[in-house]
Amino acid sequence: MLLLEDTVNRITPQDGQIRQLATKKLEQLTMPYWALGRLMDLAVELAGITGRIPPPVKRKTVIVMAADHGVVWRGVSKYPQAVTLQMLHNFVNGRAAINAIAKVVGARVVVVDMGVAGDTDELIRSGKIIDGKIAPGTADMCTGPAMTRNEAVRSIEAGIRVVHELNNTTDVFATGEMGIGNTTSSSAIIAVFTRSPVETVTGRGTGLDDRELAYKVSIIKKIIEINEPDPKDPISVLARVGGFEIGGIVGLILGAASLKKPVLVDGFISTAAAIIASHLAPLCRYYMIASHRSEEKGHQIALDYLGLKPLINLNMRLGEGTGAALTMPFLDAASALFTDVATFEEAKVSKS
Repeated sequence: MLLLEDTVNRITPQDGQIRQLATKKLEQLTMPYWALGRLMDLAVELAGITGRIPPPVKRKTVIVMAADHGVVWRGVSKYPQAVTLQMLHNFVNGRAAINAIAKVVGARVVVVDMGVAGDTDELIRSGKIIDGKIAPGTADMCTGPAMTRNEAVRSIEAGIRVVHELNNTTDVFATGEMGIGNTTSSSAIIAVFTRSPVETVTGRGTGLDDRELAYKVSIIKKIIEINEPDPKDPISVLARVGGFEIGGIVGLILGAASLKKPVLVDGFISTAAAIIASHLAPLCRYYMIASHRSEEKGHQIALDYLGLKPLINLNMRLGEGTGAALTMPFLDAASALFTDVATFEEAKVSKS
């Protein structure tokens, strides 16, 4: 708990003076006022986050947090729990969607076992993944809390430790996840914090049909009724209806904010974690950049709750950090505005 408390206490507002300087610089570029719109907004955000002009964004890391969920045995997913471990090997072999996209945008992919229900010892010993395992999967939320409060804190602090481990080689962090059943946890988290009906925040996940979706909604209602998560106590919400990889992402966001590093928040699951992080440390919201809007039904509700506007919408619903990785070139372009575009004075171009 000391690491979590120390991290939260280290999170400060963005650098307001640097934001003003960045805005002034961008206003002088050889184009009509603010002609690049949200790209220029992003440039100011990055400057304020990092406290530097131009903001450093070259070294990018997607952290894929992986864990299993006991609730999967209730039939809330089309895929069996074994897929989580199988996908871990797919990530390590470089053959998953996130690997392909990360290769294109020049990002590194780091996989963390936060609680996979399978043998990952060899992957850990070989250094192919990071060991953050809290337990081999959460408990069945239909019969009680997903984890203990202590495990919830440990999962957050494991995410913080990963950020510190990678800090010296990373300018931009991006959230990613893998865990069969995790849209069930995320829907519950978002319903609790936004006080939205479960039906409005629960999507099809792995591709459920109407009957399966209705069943999933009924399970989430049961989970919330049994566990009574309190939105005033974000750690309790994580413990009662969350997942170890969700806790890891909470720690990732808090850790990045404490180090003044931008964090690209991926889709539905990552945004559920971002809500928990924002309740633990409200200022961390200003270090988040929403990458894309997921097709998952409750994602827009979660984004609105955080006051985040996604950079793109490509009708995606995969996770893994794929949306976050796709938007990384925007950060490069935003940073380049400060160095590669001339001002009116430098180019001797008349403003009128």
